[in-house]
Amino acid sequence: MPAAGRDIVYMKFSYCPVCGTKAIQEEIGDEGKMPYCPSCKMPLWDFFRTAIICAVVNENDEIALLRQDYVSTTSYVCVAGHMKCGESAESTVLREVKEELGLDAEKIRYIRSYPYEKKDMLMLGYLVHVKKADFLLSQEVNSAEWIKLADAPAKLREGGIAWQLVKEILVDFFQ
Repeated sequence: MPAAGRDIVYMKFSYCPVCGTKAIQEEIGDEGKMPYCPSCKMPLWDFFRTAIICAVVNENDEIALLRQDYVSTTSYVCVAGHMKCGESAESTVLREVKEELGLDAEKIRYIRSYPYEKKDMLMLGYLVHVKKADFLLSQEVNSAEWIKLADAPAKLREGGIAWQLVKEILVDFFQ
């Protein structure tokens, strides 16, 4: 059982989710020892969450940076959100940009994936092009502003995933 107040961020199996048999440790090829159901004769792979993170950029090479106090009170963040069951990464991008900023994406481009070990999560990074407009913010966003893309890394937590995404976009697409 997780400590009080701690989110369960991914699932490690002690019992088979199909038949309820207690898992044993079994050598599974190149994976090494891992939970295995001796009744169903199958490995029990850990589940982790998948999320998207977006650099939302307009035609003036400005990026939308958000303040979300529940994420950070000292740094800006990029649009991000969890994928829902049955939803593609691309449709998650469209939904999250619309939900958080009230903007419609014109073009999206996958950049790369970012493991987020602190939350046992995989974040899929995207560059999203939108037309500059006023924001219609969701309740989970305290504020947002358009900032010159070149100035954005200084406003993000150095080394964080948003910072990595923006730095990569600056090098690969805007130089």
